[in-house]
Amino acid sequence: MMNSAFRTLFNPSVPVDAGDPDLVRLAGGDVRSLRSVDGRAWPVSTVRLGGGRILVTVEDRSAPAGTDLTERRDALTGVANRVVLKERIVQMLAEPEQDRQAALFLLDLDRFKTVNDTLGHAIGDKLLCRVVERLRSTVRKDDLVARLGGDEFAILQRSSRQPEAAKALAQRLVDLVGRTYLVDDHILNIGVSIGIALPPADGTEPDRLLKSADLALYRAKEEGRGRFRFFEQEMDARAQARRALELDLRRAFALRQFEVFYQAQMSLQDRRIVGFEALARWRHPQRGMVSPADFIPVAEEIGLISQIGEWVLLTACREAARWPGSHRIAVNLSPIQFSNPGLVETVSAALATSGLAPERLELEITESVLLDNTAATLAILHRLRTLGVRIAMDDFGTGYSSLGYLRSFPFDKVKIDQSFIRDMPTDGDSAAIVKAIIGLGVSLGISTTAEGVETEEQLNRLRAEGCTDIQGYLLSKPVPAAEVAAVLNRIPT
Repeated sequence: MMNSAFRTLFNPSVPVDAGDPDLVRLAGGDVRSLRSVDGRAWPVSTVRLGGGRILVTVEDRSAPAGTDLTERRDALTGVANRVVLKERIVQMLAEPEQDRQAALFLLDLDRFKTVNDTLGHAIGDKLLCRVVERLRSTVRKDDLVARLGGDEFAILQRSSRQPEAAKALAQRLVDLVGRTYLVDDHILNIGVSIGIALPPADGTEPDRLLKSADLALYRAKEEGRGRFRFFEQEMDARAQARRALELDLRRAFALRQFEVFYQAQMSLQDRRIVGFEALARWRHPQRGMVSPADFIPVAEEIGLISQIGEWVLLTACREAARWPGSHRIAVNLSPIQFSNPGLVETVSAALATSGLAPERLELEITESVLLDNTAATLAILHRLRTLGVRIAMDDFGTGYSSLGYLRSFPFDKVKIDQSFIRDMPTDGDSAAIVKAIIGLGVSLGISTTAEGVETEEQLNRLRAEGCTDIQGYLLSKPVPAAEVAAVLNRIPT
């Protein structure tokens, strides 16, 4: 036992003797552990900082519960926590550049939330422990595995072969974590998305390196999950642009910069306008007209889509109530709106406030609404149906379980995705899918609306197959409320 070195490390009042043989051995990295007078082991690691300085780290792994150790380990999985991770990053970044061969991985489990929501947190916790077992089996003894919270993990990999070593580890992780798990007789399938940052190019400070890895993780998830991405400088610029868009979006809602445009829907039986779809538009003073494809995903991520959706619903109902005749108005509902327990009351209030007859309102949902909690969502759909409104499934044919959902709920309409309509004249598969969907609608007594119709050829083929309605630029582009009357005058109603 190195009594002199131990006293020097833990008692600052003890004079330091540079010639102390115990300290020389300690600084030279010859000592792997110290042992205290009560017999506890203290693992030791040393890092040369340059300029004659040496960082010595002594870790107490035998401390009882309630001591600092419990604040450095994840209580569920036993791996290091965020505090330890940042300490290790600091140590790594303090090393001479030639020794700073490392890669920082940030990992986020795909589809883990579904396991927690459907099977409960007890099963979710056991699954997390199984994931950690696989992570530990994949890394080397010099690598650090840490849990950052929830289903987020980090790995600090030490290797002199970067980025090749990081790429190889990432491929192993995606494969291993994505394999089937058996937890309490439940067969579970999840995946993992990974972002990787390499020092010093991607950061010379812990927070900068973590941010770079996080940006790479975001890109991996954005590209479809179950994959890994290295940080690239353009990701930072893109993140800054997205942050600016987010701030502008919040400001736009407060300043009422949004508008509702309306696109006509025509019956193929008599070529008359039967309704309009309400579409949100954002007219920014500097950006101009911002595409919904750009701002709707951001609004969903920051939790603003519910407020925007409620405003669109109320505005569309008020506008439609003033139209001549009994044209229907179709309004999209996002999956996030279905997580709001007051959705049915919101729709009821919009009808009451506007005076619109319930049968004139058509609510459009996508298949993703039904993915997470089918029973609860179906209960909401049935409650909406009791209000007298119509329910349509949008983008039909693009998901995995569309036919099953038609059995679970009596939809009034299915809308055929415009990608099939666009490719129908030249792609036999698309034409077959369109024909099958229309035939299914006829068999089940469900009306069908083809989106994205732009040519008379498409119109004629859809009519021949028995499609009910069409929507697209052949009839009219989406127009502001003030131009709806002109569309109605141009096309018979």
